[in-house]
Amino acid sequence: MIQRSVIIGCGAYLPERIVTNAELAKQVETTDEWIRQRTGIEQRHIAADGEKTSDLALAASKNAISAAGISVSDIDMIVLATATPDETFPSSATRVQAELGMTRGAAFDVQAVCTGFVYALNVADNFIRVGQAKTVLVIGAETFSRILDWSDRTTCVLFGDGAGAVVLQAQDSEGTNRDRGILSNHIHSDGRHHNLLYVDGGPSSTKTVGHLRMVGREVFRHAVANMASVLVEALEFNGLSPADLDWLVPHQANRRILDSTAQKLRLDMEKIVVTVQRHANTSAASIPLALAEAVGDGRIQPGNVVALEAMGGGFTWGSSIIRW
Repeated sequence: MIQRSVIIGCGAYLPERIVTNAELAKQVETTDEWIRQRTGIEQRHIAADGEKTSDLALAASKNAISAAGISVSDIDMIVLATATPDETFPSSATRVQAELGMTRGAAFDVQAVCTGFVYALNVADNFIRVGQAKTVLVIGAETFSRILDWSDRTTCVLFGDGAGAVVLQAQDSEGTNRDRGILSNHIHSDGRHHNLLYVDGGPSSTKTVGHLRMVGREVFRHAVANMASVLVEALEFNGLSPADLDWLVPHQANRRILDSTAQKLRLDMEKIVVTVQRHANTSAASIPLALAEAVGDGRIQPGNVVALEAMGGGFTWGSSIIRW
């Protein structure tokens, strides 16, 4: 028998304020039709003044812990994926730890931008597999609205704020792809593509926070290729094919990327969880937000094969295969 990580609870949180495309069209030269046609996005949630990434993460975490039916005292570790922490240090994960009243174990952040949740899930899964943790809270949380150039219509329309969380717990498994839990994770990066998607600031370079910069067309091309290839990698590793998937929960960057990836894999769009129209791109929060929605409304059922995939700045990309 081996220890396998099983997701026993999901939670989500979205800020109260909703910004529609029509509202953005009053601020920058764009239209609702232009945004919908190119991205599929209709609206996004924006954090309130004073509402921090850790606040969003805390709310999502409480929902996940409640759904899991555990207490905070059961949690051994918190892994928080974010590119927009409250402060340079300490980690936002430790802020969540304190607010939850968790006084043991460990808490830390992981930064892989939009692939952050898959990276964090990989880290947490490894801790469970080697026996260093039994129950781990994994969070993806972002306040990307704080790093956007609101005069740049090519980027400010794409992103939103939010948080999602899952509770992983160790369970005995025989190690087959028929057993519940995370079957495998696959992560990659290629730093040569830095200038295609980055933030032009930081404490050791400009001493300012900076704004997000992106070469959209090139990012789109890489996203479709990398997300398709890393999903095939994960499926082949587990002796599965796209036809074996019950649900694909991808990073919600752009509806056209989701459509193109599905076509490349010959995957039915009915099997893909899509929330980008309401959430926009919430970076590391997008997958756990979509996952929580699909679990909450009953689409994802016990025994289902669920795949996660993402690509983000760095470039980073990755995938996970889960038997629900």
